[in-house]
Amino acid sequence: MVSIAINDLENYKGVVIGHSPWTTISQDMINAFADATGDHQWIHVDVERAKRESPWKSPVAHGYLTASLIPMLNSQTLKVAGTSATINYGLDKLRFPAAVKAGAEIRSKVELKELTRVDDRRVLATYHTTIEIRGEDKPACVADNLAMYVI
Repeated sequence: MVSIAINDLENYKGVVIGHSPWTTISQDMINAFADATGDHQWIHVDVERAKRESPWKSPVAHGYLTASLIPMLNSQTLKVAGTSATINYGLDKLRFPAAVKAGAEIRSKVELKELTRVDDRRVLATYHTTIEIRGEDKPACVADNLAMYVI
């Protein structure tokens, strides 16, 4: 993990800051997400049918499950020091180029895209985050995610 002082963050604009550790997406995680969101589509939760009928020959994670892990993965990559809070401020762009099969490992690659001082106590950072799948050419998710830092 990289620790960067809020006052030094501007120096990292356009730079890949780092990668999170690999995280396994288990079928239990997929099922829990399906329960939380009500999305029980068979490609996610019916293991046997997904093995037989899906294009991936496996159940796959919900795209929004993958996206929901961005704050956790990025916090394992980057710590911004000198702040009292970090607020998930949303997404500007989100794409899911490849499916994440149950049991696959993912990690985030974090690049600082933009930094804007909102006022004396807040700084808005836009990170270009790529969620990579171990052993796959295409990423699972590409997003411009926003973090509001409170000083």
